[in-house]
Amino acid sequence: MDKLVQIAELLITFASSIYITIVIVRFILQLVRADFYNPLSQFIVSATNPLLMPLRKVVPGFFGIDIASIILALLLQMATMTLLMLVKGNGLPPILPLLAYSAYELVSLVLNIYLFSLIVIVIVSWIAPGGHNPAVALLSSITEPLLRPIRNTLPSTGGLDFSVMVALLIIYILKILIA
Repeated sequence: MDKLVQIAELLITFASSIYITIVIVRFILQLVRADFYNPLSQFIVSATNPLLMPLRKVVPGFFGIDIASIILALLLQMATMTLLMLVKGNGLPPILPLLAYSAYELVSLVLNIYLFSLIVIVIVSWIAPGGHNPAVALLSSITEPLLRPIRNTLPSTGGLDFSVMVALLIIYILKILIA
């Protein structure tokens, strides 16, 4: 029976984390005004529309920020945590700690998305500089608003770009602060 619980936890965690990540990426893409004609953007939109569109009828946007995406991700994270607690046999969790932990998980996810995006951008710039790939184009549109102010602040270093290292350092500091 214990192995079935572990398998159930694995499947719940795997499926929910992928979908929640897709919802958060959609939120980030809308926030940075990414190209929604990109094939990956089209996939993200089609994957999230079934749950997001009904929620948008109830939850409007606010100053160009898609609040419905944030609420959907938060509700999905809370549902995942509740389901995991029930599978373990711990009963229903209290709502306020569940809400706080879910918000923490989402902030951590956003930081991880930026962290991995920056790392992929660096690796791609070493392997195939100047190449075009739809995934790299989306990652560039996600990371550029983060890197631009850092590039403008750092002094010129003769063609070397240290903005990614500074951004990674800031992300790691934020991860420590929210832990």
